Amino acid sequence: MRLVVISGRSGSGKSSALHVLEDLGFYCIDNLPIGLLPSLVQHAEEDDRLRQIAVSIDARNLAHTVERIDDLLRNLPLEQYQLDVVYLDASESILLQRFSATRRKHPLTSDVISLAEAIEREKPLLDPLANMADLTLDTTMMSVHDLRSLIRLRVADKISGDMSILFESFGFKHGIPTDADYVFDVRHLPNPYWDEGLRGYTGLDEPVKNFLSQHDIVHQMRKDIGDFMDRWMPSFINANRSYMTIAIGCTGGQHRSVFISEQLAQDFRQRYPNVQVRHREMNRTTSDH
Repeated sequence: MRLVVISGRSGSGKSSALHVLEDLGFYCIDNLPIGLLPSLVQHAEEDDRLRQIAVSIDARNLAHTVERIDDLLRNLPLEQYQLDVVYLDASESILLQRFSATRRKHPLTSDVISLAEAIEREKPLLDPLANMADLTLDTTMMSVHDLRSLIRLRVADKISGDMSILFESFGFKHGIPTDADYVFDVRHLPNPYWDEGLRGYTGLDEPVKNFLSQHDIVHQMRKDIGDFMDRWMPSFINANRSYMTIAIGCTGGQHRSVFISEQLAQDFRQRYPNVQVRHREMNRTTSDH
């Protein structure tokens, strides 16, 4: 059985994430009281139809219970099963915007607790889950489509029992991915942007690939990043890490970081069964300069 627990601050996208998994065949329960988790797992052991379960847990549950959710999860009889805790978050200003735009009521608001206060109070309630999360996603800059795509890529498509390795290209001008485990800067590499004939292409296109492949420094950077991650990957796997995000950044996230991420993913797929690649800026109209 596979049990995915989705949590995070209200407005960060928990419902969207759960809907993706439901569409992909998971048995999903929204806002499950945490005291029912052991019974759910026991029932799943006796029902072969419940091999993939996803539940969402929010602050409403944690605010009215004496049970510590992290202790409860660790004590579940999951020796034969896989447990993934996915934690979603976003900046407080974005959470405020989302609630204002949808006019939804925050679960912790009341006649004496404002929206801003509710968002602030929610965080310490969820800290135990945040601290034990296998995968943390910052949805501040994500659209619903981006989040759905990422949940499918990282969670639903994850091969059971193997660490999911993601190489993610990004542009420093748009901010460093806050959920990255490692960040590598490739802005010192030759930049195709300054060639007007290459500017309109991306690191997925042959003209840019050919340009970057001519330079020894590009190959050396790719090799050094790969060697470093290869050296430490067995330690992460032995520590039962379920997810690893390796972010590769150039200026705009269109050329160099895309090329290096693709090359590293290609290299690692020869040695690891669950390697994915994502290009954060590819759907944006940015330029890499």
